[in-house]
Amino acid sequence: MIDYYETKSQPVTRVMVWRAYKKVKASKGAAGIDEMSWQDLDNDLSKQLYKLWNRLTSGSYFPLAVRQVEIPKSSGGVRKLGIPTILDRIAQEVVRTHLERIAEPHFHTSSFGYRKGKRQHDAVQQATSKALSNDWVIDLDIKGFFDNIDHELMMQSLTHYCKESWVLLYVKRWLQAGIIQQDGAYINSLTGTPQGGVISPLLSNIFLHVVFDKWMEKHHPEKPFERYADDILVHCKTEKQALFVLAMIKQRMSACKLTLHPIKTKIVNLRGTSENKYARCVDFLGFSLRPIWSKTKKGNMLMVSSFISTRSKQRVMQKFKSFAIHKCRKSIEEIALKLRPVIQGVINYYCKFWTSHTHTLWYQLNMRLLKWVKWEKGLYKQAAIKWLKTKYKEKPGLFPHWKLVHP
Repeated sequence: MIDYYETKSQPVTRVMVWRAYKKVKASKGAAGIDEMSWQDLDNDLSKQLYKLWNRLTSGSYFPLAVRQVEIPKSSGGVRKLGIPTILDRIAQEVVRTHLERIAEPHFHTSSFGYRKGKRQHDAVQQATSKALSNDWVIDLDIKGFFDNIDHELMMQSLTHYCKESWVLLYVKRWLQAGIIQQDGAYINSLTGTPQGGVISPLLSNIFLHVVFDKWMEKHHPEKPFERYADDILVHCKTEKQALFVLAMIKQRMSACKLTLHPIKTKIVNLRGTSENKYARCVDFLGFSLRPIWSKTKKGNMLMVSSFISTRSKQRVMQKFKSFAIHKCRKSIEEIALKLRPVIQGVINYYCKFWTSHTHTLWYQLNMRLLKWVKWEKGLYKQAAIKWLKTKYKEKPGLFPHWKLVHP
């Protein structure tokens, strides 16, 4: 009889490995440098998982190097991801699940990234709320954060919350596993934790919890902040406060072997007065926080609200453009079926708080649909508009955005 809860020298059970396999498989993902696919693993599943468990429990598990891939960033340039092998991702999930239970209770309430029960909307909502009583914001950007985490400091941060030798052993091995570049060249992992690893988000959270969150709590407890992974906003009352706190944060980052991006890191003046010129809006998690005049019981007041950011708007429009709707020789129902997941995703994310700031997107999309009508039906503009309006009356829910902006 197989004992799925059996352990050896390290406290890892077979059921831990099995649960990790199911969770990692649900996320799918590409193969690593060993080129083992999910189909290959499933064809020999029992043997492969037993071998992995046996190595994890005996301390003889050593990860392979990660496969580096480059994906374009919306802001330009590329982001380098490190893709571990499937078996290494399963092993990372075993440790991540165990380590998360230990570290999670210690995390700061203003840390929102990669945490259960915490969402991007929560971070944006808090940032908007804090901006109502703090006129200044420091927008922090850590230059190449995931690539520049110091391994020694990372292990010190981890040891502060977890003393278990098997966790520390395998985390250290993952950090030092090495990278296979796209040209096949091998490079040592001297710093950083590759984006793409299952455990990397948790390790980065632990590191920044020590480097930033706890430091802010100790030295600047009166300054509220929001952190989503390495995206950070710090709120201040005055320009003088913002300049001082930014200088202190720079010193702290430097002491922890990190660097703030000299251009992307900036002070933003949302509602304050100053002789110096500062940016008047700040982008955070796809939203722009900026001041607006609003009617209140006390009269018109300068408030702060969140809008879809210009960059996000451009990205969504580019996505709609990539469908080349006007060239589709299909029925409008088939086009709606294709577009609906994208439209609903945009609505779910950017219309969480209010909707009118996205109306420009839906006007543009309706114009693309109108162009399709003109091409597909061979109609002039007025006739095409009439056709589309008729279709809206027949099926008002055909496109999700028609609830917000109809033809």
